[in-house]
Amino acid sequence: MSQAAATSHLRENPFELATAQLRKVGELFALDPNLIRVLSQCKKAVEVSIPVQMDDGSIEVFLGYRVTHNIARGPSKGGIRYHPDVTLDEVKALAMWMTWKCAVVNLPYGGAKGGVIVDPRSLSDGELERLTRRYASEISIIISPEMDVPAPDLGTDPRVMAWIMDTYSMHHGHSTPGVVTGKPVVIGGSRGRYEATGRGVLFITQEACKRRGIPLEGQTVAIQGFGNVGGVAARLLAQAGARIVAVSDSRGGIYKPEGLDVESLYAHRLAGGQLGEHPGADHNHITNAELLELPVDILIPAALEGQVTELNAGKVQAKMIVEAANGPVTPRADEILSARGIYVVPDIVANAGGVVVSYFEWVQDLQSFFWEESEVNTRLQRIMVNAFNEVSTLAHARSLRLREAAYVVAVQRVVDAITARGIYP
Repeated sequence: MSQAAATSHLRENPFELATAQLRKVGELFALDPNLIRVLSQCKKAVEVSIPVQMDDGSIEVFLGYRVTHNIARGPSKGGIRYHPDVTLDEVKALAMWMTWKCAVVNLPYGGAKGGVIVDPRSLSDGELERLTRRYASEISIIISPEMDVPAPDLGTDPRVMAWIMDTYSMHHGHSTPGVVTGKPVVIGGSRGRYEATGRGVLFITQEACKRRGIPLEGQTVAIQGFGNVGGVAARLLAQAGARIVAVSDSRGGIYKPEGLDVESLYAHRLAGGQLGEHPGADHNHITNAELLELPVDILIPAALEGQVTELNAGKVQAKMIVEAANGPVTPRADEILSARGIYVVPDIVANAGGVVVSYFEWVQDLQSFFWEESEVNTRLQRIMVNAFNEVSTLAHARSLRLREAAYVVAVQRVVDAITARGIYP
């Protein structure tokens, strides 16, 4: 039995959305159309077949991808996603967004992304390991510390990265910890990496509140997605004084206007429980769609792409949106939100904390010299705050939305790199 190519959960093609964003920036700011055409395409896209022996003895064949968008600024960097709705166009879009994300925080990376069409929750530990190792062996010819460096994403975690690193190392006859980031600390991972994306969301939300002249303390927050990003962000924001009133996972969410016990919910999730099974969920259930329309101060989409669209953007009641997910607001929804005066912090700034600390991990692996978590967090905060302030200053000076300003900074840096290097041959 084989795994068919997925039908996307998105209403719009994500790669078309990503290229439309790029073309708009190119037109608005008169960037070289030849270079915009170059950047509108991915450098490399690999599709692999992944046969896996299941526990019952049958063979299941899964489909996987690894895409490199651009390497003008350095090796490509990007996560690996395990999800039943993965498509090639989604992976291509995520690779392009990674290019801009790395550039806007000024890391020496290009963008890449990987994905496998699978529901990891449906696999046993043994099946998951066999799938991961076969996928790693198939892409091992295109990944390396100098060429393309994977990391965790939706449906993957440090354990999956450990299997990929070990498989790659066995193929090459020596340990190569720098081939992936997001690994366990005991085999070359960085302290603070697991919390990095959520911690970056905290730093950016704090800076956004300062720019808006409002205190973070006491602000009501709804977070769609309670995984590695949303769960960590919820805890850190609550510790900083925000009132988390709604959270959700893939099966739905919980809403309590007076505030949720985030620590209890987080512990419940770490123990393997669903949010809907938590004692505090009684009579407080909402859907993921309903969460997006709650009357809150700050909305943080931290799940999948394409959640706020032209169909529901007019119903969003939040005063600020901080995009912890990749591409959660579609371009047409973005126009509606802007017209309504809703302040949107774009994904390529808001959720860049993960790739920043992945960069730190890569540097530590190459040097075989590791930092304390306090140093990691201090360096992370400095980079995130500097990037946000640079984007915000440009937005204010040129009367741009934050997303437009972020893309100007990012795309211009990549264009400058391509111009300096030239087009081979």
